[in-house]
Amino acid sequence: MRALGLFVAAIAAAVLLAAALAYPLYQLVHPLQPQWRFDRIAARAWIPIVVLLLIAVMRYLRLSTARDFGYGAPRPRWLRQFAVGLAAGVATMLPVTLSMLLLGLRVPPPDLVLGTIGKALLVGLGSGLAVGFAEETLFRGVIQGAVVRELRRPVLAVALVSALFAAVHLLTKTQIPHEQVTSSSGLALLAGALANFAAPTLVLDRLLALFAVGLLLGLVTWWTGSIALAVGLHAGWVWMMRATVGATELDGGAPLAWLISRDDGYTGWLVLAWTLLITLVAVAMRGRFRPWRRTD
Repeated sequence: MRALGLFVAAIAAAVLLAAALAYPLYQLVHPLQPQWRFDRIAARAWIPIVVLLLIAVMRYLRLSTARDFGYGAPRPRWLRQFAVGLAAGVATMLPVTLSMLLLGLRVPPPDLVLGTIGKALLVGLGSGLAVGFAEETLFRGVIQGAVVRELRRPVLAVALVSALFAAVHLLTKTQIPHEQVTSSSGLALLAGALANFAAPTLVLDRLLALFAVGLLLGLVTWWTGSIALAVGLHAGWVWMMRATVGATELDGGAPLAWLISRDDGYTGWLVLAWTLLITLVAVAMRGRFRPWRRTD
């Protein structure tokens, strides 16, 4: 599992480097951008660091072709699969949103207007497309593709990458006001980022839901031979999730509030159960995906 180990090491090293460089960067940037918080500067530093480290791993593993990134299918077919995935993502996540509304888990705010809903849908679409393409290219295209080729046991590879996918999403942001910044704030930031791993039972619902989502996306990628359908599904799910969160409020006092994780206000036991049901249906119909693997 050399490939998976290298990718895990790159992500972990990026977290450590960002925390170590946060204070020196803060001292340089804060006089120029006084409104930027310490944690915001660290988060912005993490992005180029992790990108550079991941590129180094990809170069070492000789991952450079379109197929290595999940884009090996002919463009027309790739786009058709993406469109199908986007429609299916919206259609399969909409029942979850409606269930949350019917159960009173999320409620419209008193001042909700049509413009707020439109803005939430527009922002959700943009976020969904960005997250879908970025995360599926990395996790299902690059990492899963490399691990599958190395292990030659697709189901195990999908499960391992899904665990990494869920773990990365548990990294949290810790806000540190300007007046509390010290030379050891990088360590505080690192401790905050890893807080969920110190008490995993508190976020077990979200962890399992994210693992199930990664598992379904990984299986779909393996069956179809590209990430197109997975990108569409992921984008559609995030679209509905962000639009719902943007247009409604979480009711923590609802009798069934435990069905939703307080971490992000959407994923949790309800999403987990629904995702597992969709996965069972997809597994039963997996033979229908075989023609999608053709290339011409």
